[in-house]
Amino acid sequence: MIRENEPEAGEGPRQASCVQYRLVVRDVTTLQILQLYTCLDQIQHIEWSADSLFILCAMYRRGIVQVWSLEQPEWHCKIDEGSAGLVASCWSPDGRHILNTTEFHLRITVWSLCTKSVSYIKYPKACQQGLTFTRDGRYLALAERRDCRDYVSIFVCSDWQLLRHFDTDTQDLTGIEWAPNGCVLAAWDTCLEYKVLLYSLDGRLLSAYCAYEWSLGIKSVAWSPSSQFLAIGSYDGKVRLLNHVTWKMITEFGHPAAINNPKTVVYKEAEKISQLGLGHLSFPPLRAMAGALSTSESKYEIASGPVSLQTLKPVADRANPRMGVGMLAFSSDSYFLASRNDNVPNAVWIWDIQKLKLFVVLEHMSPVRSFQWDPRQPRLAICTGGSKVYLWSPAGCVSVQVPGEGDFPVLGLCWHLSGDSLALLGKDHFCLCFLETKERGTAYGQRDGMPRT
Repeated sequence: MIRENEPEAGEGPRQASCVQYRLVVRDVTTLQILQLYTCLDQIQHIEWSADSLFILCAMYRRGIVQVWSLEQPEWHCKIDEGSAGLVASCWSPDGRHILNTTEFHLRITVWSLCTKSVSYIKYPKACQQGLTFTRDGRYLALAERRDCRDYVSIFVCSDWQLLRHFDTDTQDLTGIEWAPNGCVLAAWDTCLEYKVLLYSLDGRLLSAYCAYEWSLGIKSVAWSPSSQFLAIGSYDGKVRLLNHVTWKMITEFGHPAAINNPKTVVYKEAEKISQLGLGHLSFPPLRAMAGALSTSESKYEIASGPVSLQTLKPVADRANPRMGVGMLAFSSDSYFLASRNDNVPNAVWIWDIQKLKLFVVLEHMSPVRSFQWDPRQPRLAICTGGSKVYLWSPAGCVSVQVPGEGDFPVLGLCWHLSGDSLALLGKDHFCLCFLETKERGTAYGQRDGMPRT
C-alpha cells in the first residue's frame, strides 16, 4: 500500500507506505524517511486526511484503527471497535472524523477527533459502492437495506444529522455516486437488472434509465468531472452516455473486435531491444537515474487498417464472466473518455467526448490491469502487469521500461494530485516516477521496498 498527499503551502509532497506493522512517511522527491511509526498489528489499509495533517492505519483483523499526526509526532489516537469488528475505515472530507464499518455491516461508527464524540448510523448495505461524499464535503449519501428493501439516506456532515431518507426502486442496489457538482446522485441496480436512477439532493427521482432487459446489465459507471455526462458501461460491450439536461442517452460507443474506420488511429505495442533503462521521449517523458541496461523493451507502432484486435471468448456459465465494459474513466477536462471491454482485454479505447466519436485505440501485448488520467491534464497512464508503464496524450503515446535490475511487474498505478509524479505499484516494491516540467530539466524514477498487499 502506498499513498501520496497533497502538499500544504511551504512543504514538499509526502508519501506514506506500510511494511507489516510499520508506517513509513517519506519525502516524495528524495525518498528520505521523515517519520516512522509502529502500529499494534499488521496494517491492512492506510489513508491520508484531506488536509494531509493526519494519516490513519486500519488493522481489520484486530478491529483497531490508529491515527498519527504529521505535525505533532508524539500525538496519536487509537480506536478499538471491540467485538463489533471492523471491515472498512475511511476519513470524512473534513479530515477530523473517521467512519468505521463493523463486521456484517451492522452499523457505521463516526468518531470525532476533535470532540471525541461518537455517532452511529444503522443499516448500511454491503454493496460495491455504498457510501459517497459530495466533493465539497457537505453531504454523505449511504445505501441502506431495511426490511428486504433498498434505501438511501443523506446526512449533513457537519453534525451527522439525517437530511433525507427515501427508498429506491431497485432489486439489489449495487452502488451510488454523487455527480462532481453535488447536485445529482446516481444509483444503479444489480448486474442482473439494467437500471440507473438519478435523484436530486432532496430525494426526488429525476430520471430512470434502462437500455435493455436481457440477463446482464450494468458493469461500470463514471461521472464526467464537469457533471455534464454520465457514462454507463454494460455487459453488451457498449458505453452509453447520458446528458445532464434530459438524462437521456445522447450516444453509445461500441467496442468491436475489428477497427475498419481508416480515420481511427490504432497503436499496437511491439517489442524492441534497447541498451538504455528508459528511452528518450518526445513528449513529457520519464527518465530513470539508472545505468545502461540491456533489456527487452517495447514501443507503439501505428497499425494500418483494417485492424483486428485480440479477443477473449467469455465463459458464459461462470460467475463474473470476462465480458462487458469493466473500466471507465474521464479525463480531468472531460474531453476524453477511456474504456476497456473485458473480452478485448489488451485494448484501451479513448473517445472524443466533444465530437462523440472514437479518437484512438491502444492495443498491448498483455491484458490491461489499470489505467488512470493525470489529474491536471489529458494524459493517461496504463499498466498491464509487466515491467513497463504506458503514457498517452493527444500529442502521442510511449512505452517506458521501469528501471532497475530484474523485472518489476507494475500491478497498479496512481498519479500525484499535482500531476508531476506517478507511483507504480509492484508486488514487493514501488517505483516513483517524476515527469519533466519546465522547472525540472530531467525526470527520474526511484525504487524502494513495499509490503505485500
